[in-house]
Amino acid sequence: MITIKHPIEFPNTYPLDRIGPLKDLLFFDIETTGFSGETSQLYLIGCTYFDGFGWKLIQWFADTRQAEKELLDAFFEFLKRFKILIHFNGDRFDIPYLLKCCERLGLDYHFDDLISIDIFKKIKPYRKLLKLENMKQKSIEQFLGVHREDKYNGGQLIDVYREYLHTHEKFLFDLLILHNADDLRGMPSILPILNYADLFESDFTLCSHKLYSYTDEAGYSHPFVNLLWESPYSVPIPLEYTLNPLSLELHDNCLACNLTLYEGTLKYFYPDYQNYYYLPLEDTAIHKSIGEYVDRSARKKATAKNCYSKKEGLFLPQFGSLWEPSFKEEYKSSLTYTLYDDKTLWNDTVKNSHYAHEIFNYL
Repeated sequence: MITIKHPIEFPNTYPLDRIGPLKDLLFFDIETTGFSGETSQLYLIGCTYFDGFGWKLIQWFADTRQAEKELLDAFFEFLKRFKILIHFNGDRFDIPYLLKCCERLGLDYHFDDLISIDIFKKIKPYRKLLKLENMKQKSIEQFLGVHREDKYNGGQLIDVYREYLHTHEKFLFDLLILHNADDLRGMPSILPILNYADLFESDFTLCSHKLYSYTDEAGYSHPFVNLLWESPYSVPIPLEYTLNPLSLELHDNCLACNLTLYEGTLKYFYPDYQNYYYLPLEDTAIHKSIGEYVDRSARKKATAKNCYSKKEGLFLPQFGSLWEPSFKEEYKSSLTYTLYDDKTLWNDTVKNSHYAHEIFNYL
């Protein structure tokens, strides 16, 4: 086994104290000859860490096929110094792969005492919001405007490693070590993507709400509300979304949203329709305790679809059931509404924050 250790530049691209104390953090990446730890070989583990004086890079390289066990022993002994493991897609590949290797070699190592921070897993729920083409690291780099030229991929380096085992040529060794080191050096460049997860998962403070209207080409007036929230976190790249009935802009720590209001008549559907009669002439439902006094010819048993009462007014679209009562255009309508009252609707800070999250879920 060959061990390489030296200082490394680790740009401050993301406040790591959100994850944990620097002394507890270990970034890591592995190189293998295949996808399964049962049938292929682990030949390189690389880590970056903060030792109190600066960032360091350490790599363990299997210079022979028999060095795999020595590699794992060194890594897991080193791992005891840390509490938080940070990686990209390691929960799906790197960690299971290492555990399979340990099982194959009869080594009793585990990751049970560590907190695993998988950048891939943290961002995956927001892929649609971030408009990522896929969840590959290169796509995240492109989104963040990072341009990193990678001359080789892991698959291409498998043959390089096999050739190295036969020849032990230094230039082949340098290629293998450099590729892993570049991956670890590139880790800070994608860390800013975590700002989006931080923001989407944070509480939002509603700073302002203003009612406006615009006039269309036919001369009709359409009311809408402008809402402005702030988050404790900022995002590196602004985002814009439009999906009826809203348009939204996200920049820095601000979330600005325009929501088209519904002006007219909507229906409130009673959930316990078995206890109601429907009155066709009035196009409304009434409780059986009152409906018993209505002529039988003017009433019929209510169904889920016609068990409603009507309400006229100005309504705010909601994307869940945050405010009650909630109204719909029709029974199967997915969008619900609440009566818009500018003086009282925005008084609940908890609901204001939840409403921002419901908008993200809708998008």
